[in-house]
Amino acid sequence: MPLRLAHTSLQHHMTTPMNRHDNEFARAIEQALGEPPASVSALAGGCVGDVRLVTTRGGDKLVAKFDGSGASALDVEGRSLTFLREIGQLPTPRVIAASPTLLLLAYIDATDPITDTAQQHAAALLAQLHSVTPQDNPHRFGFHCNTRIGGLEQPNGWLDDWPAFFARRRLVAMADLASRAGQLPAPIRKRVDSLAQRLPEFLDSRPRAALVHGDVWSGNVLCKAGTIAAFIDPAPYFGNAEVELAFITLFNTFSQPFFDAYQQRRPIARGFFETRRHVYNIYPLLVHVHLFGGGYIGQLDATLRCIGF
Repeated sequence: MPLRLAHTSLQHHMTTPMNRHDNEFARAIEQALGEPPASVSALAGGCVGDVRLVTTRGGDKLVAKFDGSGASALDVEGRSLTFLREIGQLPTPRVIAASPTLLLLAYIDATDPITDTAQQHAAALLAQLHSVTPQDNPHRFGFHCNTRIGGLEQPNGWLDDWPAFFARRRLVAMADLASRAGQLPAPIRKRVDSLAQRLPEFLDSRPRAALVHGDVWSGNVLCKAGTIAAFIDPAPYFGNAEVELAFITLFNTFSQPFFDAYQQRRPIARGFFETRRHVYNIYPLLVHVHLFGGGYIGQLDATLRCIGF
């Protein structure tokens, strides 16, 4: 989501005395590496954990993410990155160590802008990712574990019906969280529930399942010299590939060069841009309403109206 870490933006070394949190972070890094690091620097961060650049005594640079909140699940992020890299052939940072409270990743120095050439490369990479289906059933939706999006749990229990999966595991599940947090007004919640009940009118019941990254926005795309160096901060599962494309349109991550190149590899069915992308984008808007409220409630309201709810 556009609320998370773009981990290549290096800031100054910390010069203030270490507090209790810093000491816990340092101990976790030392335990993972087996020795104290040579240096630790602050990185521009997001809302999920504290993020630092670590230089080892051997000169290697690592990204360290730490979350000692007691509700952390950074090991899930580590497993997600590795799964996308090994199964989906998607470039992601190499995972050095992963536990619920600490994630160590190979540092990728890639801060170039997303050019048209990079968009075309992204289209090739995501089209390849979307060609990966569950081994046991290409029309089965979910994942082998729950994942995280914006720090929130994303349930992935398997279902064989795509509208049912998107209704229960995405719209209703996130609407429940947002309602309990007091962020989702009751009248809008009723409209989301109405959409969830009528999803079979909009979505194919058994499309071919596709492995998706789940959180492709510009802050999670690292570029270098016109190519995609890595995708970070995933929220993966097997779903309709259109959910990925819809999210890309929501925050204008990529533009026409991406969609032209993607269409050449995986045709986009008629009606996606006109209707279905708005249906799919109700989910990330609910995530943002839960986390931020405010203007995202208006955007959610407008999107629901756009599709007749």
